Amino acid sequence: MSKLNLSPEKIAKARALAERIVAPEVAVFRTRSTVSIERSCLRLLGIDGADDEGVPYVNRFVDQLQLNGLIDNGAMLPMAHAVLAYGKTPLQIAQGVTDGELDLTKLPPVSPDKIRAEALRLAEAAIVDLDARRRVRHDLRQSTPPRPIPWKYVIVATGNIFEDIPQALAAARQGADIIAVIRHTGQSLIDYVPEGATTYGTGGTYATGENFRLMRAALDEVGHELGRYIMLTNYASGLCMPEITVLGARFGLDMMLNDAMYGILFRDINVQRTLLDQYFSRQIVARTGIIINTGEDNYLTTADAVEEGHTVLASQFINERFALAAGMRSDQMGLGHAYEIDPRRRQSFLLEVAMAQLVREVFPEAPLKYMPPTKHITGDVFTAYAHNVMFNLATVLTGQHIHLLGMLTEAIHTPYLSDRALALQAADYVYNAAAEVADEFTYKAGGIIQTRAQTVVEETLELLERVADQGLLDAIANAAFAEISRTSEGGNGLSGVFTRSTAYVNPFDHLIVPQLAAGAV
Repeated sequence: MSKLNLSPEKIAKARALAERIVAPEVAVFRTRSTVSIERSCLRLLGIDGADDEGVPYVNRFVDQLQLNGLIDNGAMLPMAHAVLAYGKTPLQIAQGVTDGELDLTKLPPVSPDKIRAEALRLAEAAIVDLDARRRVRHDLRQSTPPRPIPWKYVIVATGNIFEDIPQALAAARQGADIIAVIRHTGQSLIDYVPEGATTYGTGGTYATGENFRLMRAALDEVGHELGRYIMLTNYASGLCMPEITVLGARFGLDMMLNDAMYGILFRDINVQRTLLDQYFSRQIVARTGIIINTGEDNYLTTADAVEEGHTVLASQFINERFALAAGMRSDQMGLGHAYEIDPRRRQSFLLEVAMAQLVREVFPEAPLKYMPPTKHITGDVFTAYAHNVMFNLATVLTGQHIHLLGMLTEAIHTPYLSDRALALQAADYVYNAAAEVADEFTYKAGGIIQTRAQTVVEETLELLERVADQGLLDAIANAAFAEISRTSEGGNGLSGVFTRSTAYVNPFDHLIVPQLAAGAV
């Protein structure tokens, strides 16, 4: 039963509005594609590696299609054509294109039916591989299960994968359940995925396949030592969102930061490019069982947590609908929110509990990701520690799942090992001291908490109605979220969006999430 006395009819209306907002965009997804989606298809075929200049083979292949006006048919048809014509593997074909030995405009004639059949065969083999990797990960989690929720989530962000690993191992031994490797700040706007292990980065470490593999292997080893599974997360956002998702699926990531609007609002990536890329990336997520982490917490870094709290809930409804449209289950939706309320505000804890409990009740099956205080944290480590303990209490009181721990040195420097240890100790203290606290508390009828939650629902409905009337792209242009305006023709990456031709073929559209092909979602 709802502790907040929420109206089921109003929650159902919000979901109906979100579906109305998302449906026109999903219709567009079936008529357009992007260069990053096409590169993702090639990566699903197992194509790795780069040329002497560090440009990945998948980029070279898709670049040649673009240069020769062939991109509208997608990448799978020319790849299948070349595989049949030359009897080589997809990797060998991509290398031949990169080396200039193979011209995609001069492929020998092959029956179109045979080409489509080969494209389907290649995609089916890729799906078999994805499924096998998912089973390996599932079996490992069964043999050494993670601890019960809430899961303690900490970050490493040295910029050097070989420094990240020992920090991650130390955090796991100190009690962390999830290790998040923060991505290099500028990677969102790089239209390729670097190859190999990396030892430099600003504010984080590059998201690459090899970095994923190295960290996953290290966490599996320490998980065996500790007798509990350690989860790994990284970013699947930016201009290479679906490609990084493919790499995450191949190398055993458990969670990936993936949001329908984060890149649009906070990285100025083109609206069309982002929405198309997130849809395909979420289809991969749906197949592989990865949990996404959405980015609504970022809204509150630019806007007031009380005045704009409804934008968080509205965005969560939209993110949920996009995820369902891509075939994801509710238990894969780590919808984000944050304890970013001004600590100087009277009754701030009650107002925050109202928001956290609201999100928990509206999305009961979702493994919610609750973000720590950052906006109002200063160099006063003692106040920061107290602020984070209040955040920890809100986490337990409202039954959050993914608990990103706050650090006492937030806003001062990248956390030291000791900072993480103290954060983990504080979380353990609150978990133990407040065990079962949620079962002991009810909220006063008509009181501050209930009234605040019900007000947020009303404001959310008003916002969703405006967005539904305007259309999502126009609403984003009108700064409906995070007080930031982005236009559908602006931002980075628009040149990578194209309209599919009538000959376009991408077998993954039907294979990754079969029920989508049948119209069940």
